[in-house]
Amino acid sequence: MPASNSLLLDTSVVIAFFRNEPTVVATLTNMDSLYLPLVALGELNLGLERAQNKARAKRALEELLSFVNVLYPDLETATLYGRIKAKLMADGNPIPDNDIWIAATALQTGLPLATRDAHFDHVDEITKLHV
Repeated sequence: MPASNSLLLDTSVVIAFFRNEPTVVATLTNMDSLYLPLVALGELNLGLERAQNKARAKRALEELLSFVNVLYPDLETATLYGRIKAKLMADGNPIPDNDIWIAATALQTGLPLATRDAHFDHVDEITKLHV
């Protein structure tokens, strides 16, 4: 069970953290526990592969992994993904598939999602923290 002072991290917030953006750094360092969906880790690895300074990007990612808990999708995550995507399609509010997986993880765990992406506002069932 996640600590009450916990956040699920969207890729956009991790990138802002890597850039040392003060609001994001302050928010994340005041949390008891931080969680990262596996799909967000995949997006961060894509960024590492495309980085001009791969060694620096790799060090930043390794440091992140030393203090976040990676959450893996399971059958319940997949069920929630389908439900969220169907509702977004019906409402005419598509968002990127990876972000639907992230939203499904937030819904499954009950963790607030720290994000900088406004399209998560279309997913009413999750709690968002815009930082």
